[in-house]
Amino acid sequence: MVTFLFILTFFGLIYGIGGAIANKISKANRVEYDRAMAANPARVRNQAPTVYDFKFTKSVTISSILSLLCFMFYWTFIETIDGQSVGVITTPRGVKQEAIHTGWNFVAPWWDVHKMDKTVWVYTCAKGAKSDKEGGKVADDDAIWAPTSEGIKMGFDISASWRIDPGQAPWIFQNVTTQDGNEESRYVWLEENVIRTKLKSNLALTVSEYTPIETYSAKRQEIQDLVLKRMTDDLKSWRIILDQVDIREVYYDGDYEKEIKNKKVQEQIALTLIEKTKQKQELLTQAKIDKEITIKAAEAEAEALKIKGESINQNPRIIQLEWIHKWDGALPNYLMGEGSNTMMMLNPSK
Repeated sequence: MVTFLFILTFFGLIYGIGGAIANKISKANRVEYDRAMAANPARVRNQAPTVYDFKFTKSVTISSILSLLCFMFYWTFIETIDGQSVGVITTPRGVKQEAIHTGWNFVAPWWDVHKMDKTVWVYTCAKGAKSDKEGGKVADDDAIWAPTSEGIKMGFDISASWRIDPGQAPWIFQNVTTQDGNEESRYVWLEENVIRTKLKSNLALTVSEYTPIETYSAKRQEIQDLVLKRMTDDLKSWRIILDQVDIREVYYDGDYEKEIKNKKVQEQIALTLIEKTKQKQELLTQAKIDKEITIKAAEAEAEALKIKGESINQNPRIIQLEWIHKWDGALPNYLMGEGSNTMMMLNPSK
């Protein structure tokens, strides 16, 4: 917008000054022509000069000059800070402790303004790779390893989202230097020497209060929140705002992981044996039940036969009665006499 207004002012100035000059030349030519016409009309009758009449040249020129002065004032005394930056002013007497923020700010021409990035940076410690500011990967095993309450070391992929405190930018400018004038190196130094250090110390302190299983699963969110709280307190002295801490992955130590896998295998084998034992116990129980049923059935049958025998001894005619009940109406083929060995054929046709 400022550039467009400046271009408009530039063309206005050309129009005003150029038009005023053209009008003045045109007026002088007209006066000369009128004098020639008065002296010798026949000679200059067909040589009438071209007459220019640019309107409002004076007002346009004055407006353009005033606008140009405003632009000169803007470029000399106004410093524009974009939405992603905060400004730090250095004067001949040192660094001003008040930062300048997004928008137009009055700055004396003999002051220097240094813009600092106030956006969020993400620092990641990860197994096998480390992320830079642009999200690229740098080959390096940068996971953080910390001992649990049982003395078992656990590895963590962890990220910290941080930014400088815009109001404290002058302090950071004074106390954290750059390398070769590269402003970004200031932030890299903070990540490597402050963020990383605090991540390692606070993560180790927090993880030491939990068991490996809690660290790996049940208490993961709780650990993450505690690390965020502790780091937030620690980073205040560095004028850094920590927005978020994310535990992205948790790893067991290689030897411990082998032990866990072996333990799981043994547990599975034990569970299989227990299951087989339960099945055999169930079969044994069923066999005992079947045996008891058989014994009870045999005892019942023996008791029934005993009762039946006693009844027959007491009343022999019970056999005849049973025979009558079971008779199908057909005569027998043979009949033996009572108390003899004689057999009689009753149905000789068969």
